[in-house]
Amino acid sequence: MRAVVLAEHGEPLELRDVPEPEPDPDGVVVETEACGICRSDWHAWQGHGDWVDDRVPTGQVLGHEPVGTVREVGADVETVAVGDRVVVPFSLADGTCPACRAGRQNYCEGATALGFGPAAPGAFAERFHVPAADVNAVHLPEGVSAVAAASMGCRFVTAFEALDVTADVGGGDVVAVVGCGGVGLSAVQIAAALGATPVAVDVREAPLELAADIGAAATLNAEAVDAPERVRERFGGADLSMDALGSAETFRTALDSLGSGGTHVQVGLTGEADRGEVALPVDRLVQDDLTVAGSRGMPPRRYDDIFAMVAAGQVDPGALVTDRVALREVPDRLAAMSDFDTVGVEVVTAF
Repeated sequence: MRAVVLAEHGEPLELRDVPEPEPDPDGVVVETEACGICRSDWHAWQGHGDWVDDRVPTGQVLGHEPVGTVREVGADVETVAVGDRVVVPFSLADGTCPACRAGRQNYCEGATALGFGPAAPGAFAERFHVPAADVNAVHLPEGVSAVAAASMGCRFVTAFEALDVTADVGGGDVVAVVGCGGVGLSAVQIAAALGATPVAVDVREAPLELAADIGAAATLNAEAVDAPERVRERFGGADLSMDALGSAETFRTALDSLGSGGTHVQVGLTGEADRGEVALPVDRLVQDDLTVAGSRGMPPRRYDDIFAMVAAGQVDPGALVTDRVALREVPDRLAAMSDFDTVGVEVVTAF
């Protein structure tokens, strides 16, 4: 079958013929209908993450935001059948560790990440394998399209978990979202749906325009204005800030936008320039009673909460999709991310 493979870090990705997957006793093989193209794939391609022992090895099939139809089922699988349409979280839990038993499968101690390690070849492929399918294969409601489900990927669910659980965003909260890529735009739409007032911050006009279309109460171009100052002037400071990109600059822009008692949630991972480390303004944390938290992914059990919001028309992940592409185009679309030459969410729909 055809798949997009990481041949060498930073070198063009390759479209190759690779062996067909076979189901483990607890796993299923899924025929890919759609898969989002995410900046995390770009980080993997660039070879980032060695500073936290998280560098994706060469030879890896990438792709971690899939939806598809189950074609083969392992002998021990109980809740998934051939023909089921499923969406799969990028963090594949084993379902047995203390974190899993506590309902925190996104922090599974034995997790493997789809598309990021040899044990879990990804979904930039005609078919892919899902281990521990009773935990990781989430049934897709009929009313949710493959493209919309793929656009949820890691970005939409990460933003939802960060806002709804980690930060407990509520009506009237001002939410400053810095970096309006896929996860940032998802956060804008979700914050609006939760009754908050989203403020979108970026250095490009195109994503800011899209942010305004999907619910941002205000948009700020950080190259043209002092974004934190504007947030404080207009709103008295944000109740919540999110760095959806992952750099020292975007982190400080987000944190400096907070008002007294505010919370910052970090979801963006850093690149080579920062290598996992950014400075904290510790005195201000103390003086203004600020909280800094991290958030990663979402437990599979919470997909139903998002599906319910989709069914009610409260959120529309498909509105973030700006392009549908073929599998052969993935290398070029990831390369475009190097210059931030993409807007919204791009989804592979032809394999």
